[in-house]
Amino acid sequence: MGHDHEPANYGKAFAIGITLNLAFVILELVYGRLSNSLALVADAGHNLSDVFGLALASGAASLARRSPNSKHTYGFRRSSILAALTNAVVLLIAIGAIVWEAIQRIREPQAVEETTVIWVAAIGILINGGTALLFISGRKGDLNIRGAFVHLLADAVITLGVVVTGVAIMYSGWFLLDPIISLVIAGIITYGTMGLLLESIHLAMDGVPKGIDMVGIEAYLKTLPTCSDVHDLHVWGMSTTEIALTAHIVLENSVCNDALLATTANALHEKFGIEHTTLQVEHGDPAYPCVCRLLSHS
Repeated sequence: MGHDHEPANYGKAFAIGITLNLAFVILELVYGRLSNSLALVADAGHNLSDVFGLALASGAASLARRSPNSKHTYGFRRSSILAALTNAVVLLIAIGAIVWEAIQRIREPQAVEETTVIWVAAIGILINGGTALLFISGRKGDLNIRGAFVHLLADAVITLGVVVTGVAIMYSGWFLLDPIISLVIAGIITYGTMGLLLESIHLAMDGVPKGIDMVGIEAYLKTLPTCSDVHDLHVWGMSTTEIALTAHIVLENSVCNDALLATTANALHEKFGIEHTTLQVEHGDPAYPCVCRLLSHS
């Protein structure tokens, strides 16, 4: 038994974010080429990957709300985990292209139209910062939404760096700053993306979600009336917002009823954030040992 937990609907936020960022990508690419600024083009590449990431996150969030069916008995909740993973991988690929081009520019520095760089990047700060605020309420409870928020917020900070680069070039005339800042941008993006990548891989591999107290869960289950043992305890992320648990509990000399199961599921939800609980109750009869336990020791 368990608790239904409808994922928050950020459809409007996604639509606004995708539209604004796609328009800004086009603006950066056009003026990045016109001004010969790699920093601006690099930022456009990053923003394009964010448009792709927002589209993935939006699609995954929509799929996660679809009802289960005979072929997908848990529904499509896991799509949000796959979206977060794909988002991180695509972003790292884009970074590789930026680094390669920056290295070429360091070898052969090129002139940059710094005034264009400054005003275009300034627009980006407003767009990225404003869009990030649309996802701020969901950043703590949903890895999928957090991925969108972190990338957009990082964009705002990084684009601020592009503005600073344009000003520095204007006053110093040192065009080598453009590819150097591009490498710094790539480093910052990589650092910020690794956490998302590792956590999404962990969830995709059915790892225990971050913040779950496995020891505490087992200890709680052992406090159930006449409970002598807990085994085959599994906890994993069904999606980026929902956590599932299965466990075998041995209740000696006890009649398990709906009241006990409901109380246990509610407690697991309130104490540990478990949304979907499935319990197998056993009575410890040695004549009928648990098959799962026998397999785990074979």
